[in-house]
This record gives sequence, C-alpha cells and structure tokens, in this order.
Amino acid sequence: MNSVSASAFSNSCATKMILPAANNEEGTVVLSKLSGCSRVEVEPVGRWFEAVSLRRRHKHTLSQHSLSSSSSSESEDDLDDVQDDDKLLLSLDPKDWKNQDHYAVLGLGKQRFRASEALIKKAYKKAVLHHHPDKRRARGLQVKEGEDDYFTCITRAWETLGVPLKRRSYDSIDPQFEDSVPSQNANSKENFFQVFRPVFAENARWSNKKRVPDIGEDSSSFEIVNRFYSFWYEFDSWREFSYLDEEEKEKGENRDERRWIEKQNKAARQKRKKEEMTRIRQLVDNAYACDPRIQRFKEEEREKKASQKRAKQDAARQRQEEEDRRRREVEDAERKQKEEQEEKARQQAAEAKKEKEAQKKLLKKERKTLRTVVKEYGFFTEEDSLRVTNMAELDKLAELLELTTLQTLNEKLTCGDKSKASEAFTEQVRQMNAKLEEEKRQQLEEIAQRSSGDKASRAGKPWPASELQTLIKGVNMFPAGTKDRWEVISHFIKQHNPNSDKGPKDVLAKAKELQKNDTRLKSQATDNAFQNFEKTQKKETGAKPKEGVLSERTETIAEQQIRETGFNPAPWTPDEQKQLEQALKTFPASTTDRWDRISEAVPNRSKKDCMKRYKELVELIRAKKAAQDAAKAAK
Repeated sequence: MNSVSASAFSNSCATKMILPAANNEEGTVVLSKLSGCSRVEVEPVGRWFEAVSLRRRHKHTLSQHSLSSSSSSESEDDLDDVQDDDKLLLSLDPKDWKNQDHYAVLGLGKQRFRASEALIKKAYKKAVLHHHPDKRRARGLQVKEGEDDYFTCITRAWETLGVPLKRRSYDSIDPQFEDSVPSQNANSKENFFQVFRPVFAENARWSNKKRVPDIGEDSSSFEIVNRFYSFWYEFDSWREFSYLDEEEKEKGENRDERRWIEKQNKAARQKRKKEEMTRIRQLVDNAYACDPRIQRFKEEEREKKASQKRAKQDAARQRQEEEDRRRREVEDAERKQKEEQEEKARQQAAEAKKEKEAQKKLLKKERKTLRTVVKEYGFFTEEDSLRVTNMAELDKLAELLELTTLQTLNEKLTCGDKSKASEAFTEQVRQMNAKLEEEKRQQLEEIAQRSSGDKASRAGKPWPASELQTLIKGVNMFPAGTKDRWEVISHFIKQHNPNSDKGPKDVLAKAKELQKNDTRLKSQATDNAFQNFEKTQKKETGAKPKEGVLSERTETIAEQQIRETGFNPAPWTPDEQKQLEQALKTFPASTTDRWDRISEAVPNRSKKDCMKRYKELVELIRAKKAAQDAAKAAK
C-alpha cells in the first residue's frame, strides 16, 4: 500500500494557524489543550497518486511543487525515456516502412502501446529536431534526396501512431506480441500460475472491457475462478487486422475496383479475426484443463453430491425403518388384539356349544316326556280318526315348541288329572295353530309388498333398446373385479347414448333384473330379432315371408352379403379371435401385404373381415379407456 506521511501537512497547518499578537487591551485565555498529533496513513488515487509518485522520484516536498509543476516534470521525465537509436534509423529501408517497428523508430520501444498520445507527439518532435534533413545538413552530415532518406520512416511512424485509428490498427499486429498458447502438459499443470498468468496479462490488452479479472491464486474461491473463466470464455476483443491489408482501397482507379479491394480486405480480416478468437478459446481451454483449482472444485462438487446422496439415502432409510417399526408395532398390536378376540370367540363358542348341547339334551328329554305322557293317556281320545289327528299335532308340538313351553306343558300333563291334561294339550295345540296361521298371513303380505315394489321400481325409468344393448355390451366389456365397475358402465352408456340419464344405481338394478329374467329376455331378444328380420325381408322383397322358407332366405341373404360387400356376417368365434391376435403379432405394421397374410392365417375370413374386426377392437379398447377415464374424472 502506498502511503503519505502527514508530517508535512501538520507542519503547514501549524504555520497557517499562528495568530497575530494580542493588543494591550486584549488578553490571552487558554480554553483547553490541543490533543497530540497522530500519524494517519492515506492512499492517494488518480492524479494525486501520480503527483505523489513524481515527488518521490524527484525527492520534492509538497510545498516545493504544485500539481502543474508536477505535470511539467512528468513531461520532462517522459522525454527522458525517449531513446534515440541512430544506428537503427540508419539501417532502415524507407521503402519497407510498413514492416518496421514504428515505436522503435520514434524511440518508444520500451513504452510501446502504453505510451500516451502526448508522449508520442513529443517523441516525434524530438526526432524531427534531431533528424530533420536541414538539421543534419547544418551539422555537416550526409543526407539522401527525397523519400530515400531514413527521415521518411520517422514521418511514416508519426502518420501511423499519431492517428488513433491507425495506431489501434498497428497495435493489433504488434510484432513484439507473443501469440503462442501454452500447451497442456505436466509443466503447465505443475507451474500453472507461472505459465498462464503472464499470458493472460498480455492478452488482456485486447479487451474492450476495462476491468479484466485476475487469474487469482491457488486459494481463490469458486466465485473468483468462475468469474475469471466466464469473462475469458465470453472475451470481447477489439483486435483487428486492417494494417495487414494487401492493398489500400484508395488505390483503386474507380468505384468498382475500390469495392472489390474492400471486399477482399474484409474477407482477410474476418479470417484473421476468427483465427484470433480460436487462439483465445484454445488458451482458455488449456488453462481450464491445467488449472488445479478446477480439478479441486470438481472433486469437491462430486463429494458434495455424493454426501447429499448419502444423506438422502440415510434419511430415506431412517424413514423406511421408522415406518417399518411403526407398521410392525401396529401389526403386533392388531395381531394381539385379533388373537385375544379369537380366543374370546373360541371360549364363547365353546360355552355356547356346551350350553347348546345341554339345551339340546334337555329339549330331547322334554320331547320324549311329552310323547310318553300323551301316549300313556291314549292320545286323549278313543276314536281312530281323532287319534291320528292328535298324533300329528303331537309331532308338531314336539318339533315347534320351545324348551320353556315344553316344560310348562309337561308339568300340566303330569299333574295326574287326565281331564286337566287333555285341556292343557288341546289349548296348546290351538295356540300353536293360531301362531302358524298368523306367520303365514304375514309372509303372504310381505311377498305381495315386495312384488308390488319390484313392479314400481321396474316401471320407474324405462330402458330403450339402444341403452339396453349398450348395457349388455358394457357388462361383458367390464367384468366383475373392474374398479368402480358400475360407474364405468354408466359412463360407457352415456358415451354411446348422450341423452341417457341412467346412473350407477339404475345400471346395477337393471343388471340384476337381467340376471333374474335371463330366459325371458333371451326369448324376447329372439322375438325382436325375428321381427326385425321380417321387416328387412319385407323391405327387400315387398311381400310377407312364407312359412318354412326362413332358413333358406337367411342363407341367401348371408351369401348375397358376402358376395356384394366381401364381409362375413357370422360372429367371430374364440378360435378365430386367437388366430387374428396371433397374426397381428406375427405380421407387424411394417410387413408388406400385411392384411393379405393375416387373412391367410385366419380361415373363413377375408381381408376386409380382418380389417373390420381390427377396427372394431381398436374402437372397443378406446371406448373402454374413455369410460374408465371419465369415471375417474367424475370422482
């Protein structure tokens, strides 16, 4: 860090702060003491830095020279850096001025592109004062005539460097600039900064952007390195190669020739510019490949990704283990609860079975007692017809009465009085028959209500023939086990019948009705088919069909349809369907004469039959998928 001592500043301030002496009428009062002087280090920038550097070089203080004198000293100092080389000038060929080093001609071989415009102008003036032909003749030196004198080289150098545009063109092909690019080798990798730092510093002079990032150090962060390579991969160079034009446009005799010269020069410049950008890109690529920091960053990135992946895997494994543990706990709890319930159920079942066996034995005993007592009383009658009736009633009592009722009846029968026993038996028979009649009446009422309810439900929403056919087709297409089967079938019916209002419940009820009345519906469908056939025959022949001619007419129509349309109206059998599916797999779409070969593989079926069946299957699959998607969307 460049610093300036504040001692000179403090001395000058102390001089300026001296007050005039006090008069006799005035007094001097000390209010407070001044604090001690402190040393402050400052960093000059801009023109002040330049002034400080000149003062240090000439060992001047701040009070000795102002900024203007510093500028004059700078100019004199710059002129001291201009070196005259008479031997070089005498060796120049004025005719080959374009290939000469113009900076060396003016004595600025050290400053070169860093020389300011003022310095170039002063160097030219100095060269003119020293090398002008009149000045040399005055000193008695030999001077060549016209443009053969080396003073022509000084003039050409000034014409090139004195004009900013021409100087920029000349700087672009600076002969002392090294265009070589360090290669990718072990030395470049081991001594990366020593090899590539000066190369990038030299190439930075071509940048249109003034702030060129430094290559940095081995400890530089990723942001610094990334900014450096981003800048150089998007390098914007002002370097152009117009100085190397083989011919000048102004030398053309007419406009067309000048345009042709400009076109040739422009093509050559673009080619050199492309080569220059390729060179810069090769330099950056080689540096990127040899940079040890890039390899370190890549390894760190790989390690970071690997650690993140491991962390994710560990977290996933922990979550899975936690879920497995919770699931096992829930399963164990459910298993224990289930085992307890099963054990309790087994105990209850065993107790119930034991109680049932006891009840069964007791019921059997009471039934035997009932039969024995009634038999001992002679079935309470002397007549044979009444005896048979009482025996049937006894069997009904033994089978239908509950245990408690049997026990009560047996107590009444075993009282010892035959008349009371007969009354008890007769009363129990009467109660049993009345109960049976009541149960029968209730069953008949329920049956009547159910039948009337079924009729009302069937008459609720009529099913047209088209919807009924679509329902049958949908039930066959979406078998049992299909997810949301009845919703899917309902959407399938609505797709083929837009005016349908049948919901899943209606579809389910109608499907059950079809299952119950399958025989009736089949016969009805047969009748409808026969009626449709008669109508078709009437339309075709204009007369009623005769009895006994139905099969012959059907075969004739079928044969006529095959002959006219090429389609076989017979339904496809399972074997024909399997043969068609196998042929479709065997002969893909890229096969030549595909449908001819498929029809050969399916007997009794033509090419048109196979193509039509394929289209029907495709439409069926699409309709099935659409119905399932619609059912999912409706949820």
